[in-house]
Amino acid sequence: MGEKVVAGQFDLSDRQRYREKLRSCLTGLERLLAEKRFDRPKNLMGLEIELNLAGADGMPKMLNAQVLERIASRDFQTELAMFNLEVNIAPHRLSGRVFDRLDEELRTSLAYADRKAGEVDAGIVMIGILPTLDRDDLVSSNLSDVDRYALLNEQIVAARGEDFTLDIDGVERLNCTSKSIAPEAACTSVQLHLQVTPERFAGVWNAAQAVAAAQIAVGANSPFLFGRELWRESRPPLFQQSTDTRPPELQAQGVRPRTWFGERWITSAFDLFEENLRYYPALLPICDDEDPLEVLDGGGIPTLAELVLHNGTVYRWNRPVYGIADGVPHLRVENRVLPAGPTVTDVVANAAFYYGVVRALAEDSRPVWSRLPFEAAAANFDAACKHGIDARLVWPRRGRLGGLGEVDAVTLVRDELLPLAEAGLDAWGIEPADRDLYLGVIEERCRRRVNGATWQAATFHRALDLGLGREAALAATTRRYRELTAQGDPVHTWPVGLPERGCRRAEPAPPPAPVLAHSRCPHTDPDDR
Repeated sequence: MGEKVVAGQFDLSDRQRYREKLRSCLTGLERLLAEKRFDRPKNLMGLEIELNLAGADGMPKMLNAQVLERIASRDFQTELAMFNLEVNIAPHRLSGRVFDRLDEELRTSLAYADRKAGEVDAGIVMIGILPTLDRDDLVSSNLSDVDRYALLNEQIVAARGEDFTLDIDGVERLNCTSKSIAPEAACTSVQLHLQVTPERFAGVWNAAQAVAAAQIAVGANSPFLFGRELWRESRPPLFQQSTDTRPPELQAQGVRPRTWFGERWITSAFDLFEENLRYYPALLPICDDEDPLEVLDGGGIPTLAELVLHNGTVYRWNRPVYGIADGVPHLRVENRVLPAGPTVTDVVANAAFYYGVVRALAEDSRPVWSRLPFEAAAANFDAACKHGIDARLVWPRRGRLGGLGEVDAVTLVRDELLPLAEAGLDAWGIEPADRDLYLGVIEERCRRRVNGATWQAATFHRALDLGLGREAALAATTRRYRELTAQGDPVHTWPVGLPERGCRRAEPAPPPAPVLAHSRCPHTDPDDR
């Protein structure tokens, strides 16, 4: 989706031609796989982080164009809304002290971006959902001024044919509507890329799916939206609902949402690309001039532009990616599970845990996906999003008898997955010092049952106890979060609550309206009111 798109109207012939081009691309991919044209193993990983812009008061700032102009680096790009940025870290080989290098690069890049944002009275906040976002912030007029976002919004809205419904029932309940996909912009994530050979792709993807719930459990960092305390990781339900092209009737028929965990283990990367074509109509039927089969016949490597574009509009939590580097095609698994933040150390620790455990699970002689029903993996994902580090997950029992059992997420991570992650990082050739430092962060989160979501919720409630109103408490929590992020110590070490200077009592505020089971909040676009 990173290519420049010129907004315009599509007619029936555009969609028919695009579908034909997609089929040609899929055939081209099949030929590339059969002819073994893909890159050799390089053990390459990549990292992207979506970021928020906020002022000194903790409130969102719609200034990404001005901040990007000042940053003036290709490493930073726009994201969906004007309060979003994204930073991309160049690919690294998984070996040696790679995680320390990532840590240093991220600290340098984010500190520079924060200084530049400060020139327009803004700052960088690395968090899953900015707690101070209001419904008025997430409207179509605040989408970034980039053609592809306007066009994507237009096409998803047209496909749905009615307002989007946001209905998340957690600690409290949020129930409201939106006329645009703008609420998706609240979701800011870390995306972990791993380049794999076609032979290893299915094992890595299946392993990533199986471990997604554990990633969320230890890494949750998105408990608030529109002033409501929802799930410990509220991004997945918000993302699914804010991009859902299905009206209720299609949902009742079992039509698959565009934001999707999946429904089965796979045997090839081809399975996922083929499913994307079979299940999802095109949102952006923009055709390239390339004939992929002619390019292949001539000995070249096709870009498969239509396939890549279509793939970018199906939001799997572990997404297959086709790319070309130095004239050679490759495949990547893009892990999109994790929220951003809280600190660089936490982000790198999450990455180390993921790359280690996926390597170990993918190479297990008795793979977990042969013992764990896919439906259980999907249910685990939902449970982890709802309950975070307190989730209970279904997992294959160890030992001769096997079977499935329910276990605390922290017990599963500490007793089974961290040892696997350690072995996986050893297999990558990671230095023991790097391995122990970053996996130690995950272990401490488990021991203390603390992650970004628990800290945010506890600090918010401590602020309420001090007499702050809800909006003031969320703003104070956000400001304190940003201070502690800048200090850099991992979240399990953060003191709960506000510093003394932030503890003055607020003016008496009216109590918040009770969150009723079927309460509704105002529509998100101003012209709805």
